[in-house]
Amino acid sequence: MTVPKDLPDFRSLRVAVAGDLVADHYLYARPRRLSREAPVMVLRHVSERLGAGGAANVARNLRALGAEVSLFGVVGRDANGRELARILGAHEVDMSGLVHAAGWITPTKTRVLAAESRRFPQQVLRIDREPAKALDPALRAELAALLRERAQEFDALVVSDYEYGIVGPELGQVARELAAADTVVVLDPRRNLADFQGVTAISPNVAELAHFAGIEAERLDKPSELRRAAYELLDAGLCRYLLVTRGNLGMALFGPDLPDEGVAVEASGTGEVTDVSGAGDTAASAFALALASGLDAPSAMVIANAASGVVVMENGTAVCPWPELKGALATTPAPVRLGRPSLR
Repeated sequence: MTVPKDLPDFRSLRVAVAGDLVADHYLYARPRRLSREAPVMVLRHVSERLGAGGAANVARNLRALGAEVSLFGVVGRDANGRELARILGAHEVDMSGLVHAAGWITPTKTRVLAAESRRFPQQVLRIDREPAKALDPALRAELAALLRERAQEFDALVVSDYEYGIVGPELGQVARELAAADTVVVLDPRRNLADFQGVTAISPNVAELAHFAGIEAERLDKPSELRRAAYELLDAGLCRYLLVTRGNLGMALFGPDLPDEGVAVEASGTGEVTDVSGAGDTAASAFALALASGLDAPSAMVIANAASGVVVMENGTAVCPWPELKGALATTPAPVRLGRPSLR
């Protein structure tokens, strides 16, 4: 197993993204003094910005890698929903499957980051603004129908579940239909697996896999425990490949045409990790594109690992442009059998 010598040109690929759109709100401040009212730090506002998270970040990552992208999801008729649509439009994402729903609050994660002048800002607080009610099942069905009508257009589908209600049985049925027709379908899951049985790949992080297996996440640091948890999902027929993102331990991959113990790759990157926000979005995006390009699964994992190594060096949810991914592949480690040392 080796690192791919040539990075495919993804510009010919058409990819659908379906799932929960999230507005990432960043508020930057500088510490000023202790409050007289309570033992807390007073911060002085410096600036703020809104970025694309969740399925919107998946769409941005796919576009940065060159693919044509169509997005299927919901935003509210609020300021953050309009700004998300503007950001995606600026990245030339097809939003004909985007619904602006009355009464829906666009999920928003506000991260407060603080630092002294000329120092790197650190996150000190996060505030989540979430919908007050569950998404209408009729709206989920409408989005699934829109995706089904255009299913023949796509080389791949990435489903991004952030537990805000889009990802359910309606979308799961369409995903299974596409997978049965040999379209690459990658699910980046939170809690919903049963509706997506038979998809090409699932890409949980360690905490998510531990939840599915009903064990503590720390146990999955051991290769034998990681393998056991992975095969519970594979043996249940949930997917062909299971890609596990392991933070600073890199990634592990399991599947029917791989060594029984699975294959793994050390974390890619050339510096200190700055922010892991959205790294799973990047991994799922790059893995799906690589598979849709015809690469084998270990090569797709190496590409996903290299792309993730780029974005974790950035502040906030970020994307990995194709030229940067090509450069990162030159220094990324090669995959090995899980539990064996890297040859880097």
